[in-house]
Amino acid sequence: MRVSLRQIVLDSREPKVLVRFWAGLLGGAPVDRERGWSHVEAPGFARLAFQPVPAAKAGKNRLHLDLAVDDVEAAVRAAVALGATPAGELLRDDQGAFRTMRDPEGNEFCFVSA
Repeated sequence: MRVSLRQIVLDSREPKVLVRFWAGLLGGAPVDRERGWSHVEAPGFARLAFQPVPAAKAGKNRLHLDLAVDDVEAAVRAAVALGATPAGELLRDDQGAFRTMRDPEGNEFCFVSA
């Protein structure tokens, strides 16, 4: 049996808004689909799909994306300009540096560099 990752799906109150944030951050064109779904196919990345869910996000994500960047602070500035908010300070450990962020609906993701 062969298994492959087709897409990563995020619940969203406003998929058409959230897909535009992620398309701006990762590249690719936002696509609005039937029944309120949206997705983006960013270069070198699995498709991110956004399904409409009426409930607001509650609590910490059980899964988050780590996005590799050359300059964490430059990536933070770019993401904030698109509507993200920082969720902590820049941290460093033996693996490199990372900073936790939240997209416009509060989903956590991290910028990481080696």
